[in-house]
Amino acid sequence: MTLTQLEIFSRVAELQGFTSAATRLGISQSAVSHAIRALEQELGVELFHRHQAQVELTDIGQQLLTRARGMLGLAATLEQEAADARGMKRGTLRIGSFGPSSSIRLLPPILAQFRSQYPGIEVHIDEGPDRQVLQWLEERRIDLGFVVQPQERFDTFALAEDQLVALLPAEHPLAQEPQVRLEQLCNDPFVLTEAGSSELVSRLFIGAGLKPNIRYRCSQLLSTLETVARGDALSIVAQFSLPQGTDPRYTNRPLEPTVQRRIAIAVLDRRQSSPATLAFIDLAQRLYGQAKPSILR
Repeated sequence: MTLTQLEIFSRVAELQGFTSAATRLGISQSAVSHAIRALEQELGVELFHRHQAQVELTDIGQQLLTRARGMLGLAATLEQEAADARGMKRGTLRIGSFGPSSSIRLLPPILAQFRSQYPGIEVHIDEGPDRQVLQWLEERRIDLGFVVQPQERFDTFALAEDQLVALLPAEHPLAQEPQVRLEQLCNDPFVLTEAGSSELVSRLFIGAGLKPNIRYRCSQLLSTLETVARGDALSIVAQFSLPQGTDPRYTNRPLEPTVQRRIAIAVLDRRQSSPATLAFIDLAQRLYGQAKPSILR
């Protein structure tokens, strides 16, 4: 059994296909098939159910995938520690990011400085809803992820405080209010952004014993903004997620009472994190210290 076989196995499982895995890895499909067959023969078990268009993990394959990702993560950490001894001239860093709050507002300045200081570190970024970033962390698909605290099952490093705001059409009567209460958002049609803080927003209404009139569910923030801009619905979004330019068709107002959202970087286990991961976290915390809110504007 080799690390290369485990890497191929992990990629086939992730992409659910030999062809797509071969494309992503930059090798031939026959090389992927050979590696999987050899691994199955060595272990004496079938790892995948083969279908025409895709493959599916067997029960034992699912169990072994977690172990394989753990071994690959430890191997990457060993490589990074060796690279650290050489001045971190080579290596890979895998980052999970959710939505505009982290991908557009927080991540770019960190990346710019990180690439300047460590040009030999290859950075991979995967975007998904916040709950998917948590899944990627658990499955060791990424080295670190941007998350919303609290996250007790991970080691987290606070970056910045955000708040939820009411998103309103510019002509809506509530747009004239300095603050908006949750119950005031329950009469009009409501749009829920699935890719954003949907779970936090849902818990907010449930905790208050309220039920919004959800008419729309959008997977992208841009769709939510457009729905509100047309005057079709109201919403609640994170302030960091809003575009930094102005659009006269909609506005936002703080909630009453204020609802804070703390954004952090999370790792599965700090003690097993690679030097590149720890260097990224250190740089991010120095850039986005809680005492430096002006950077976030």
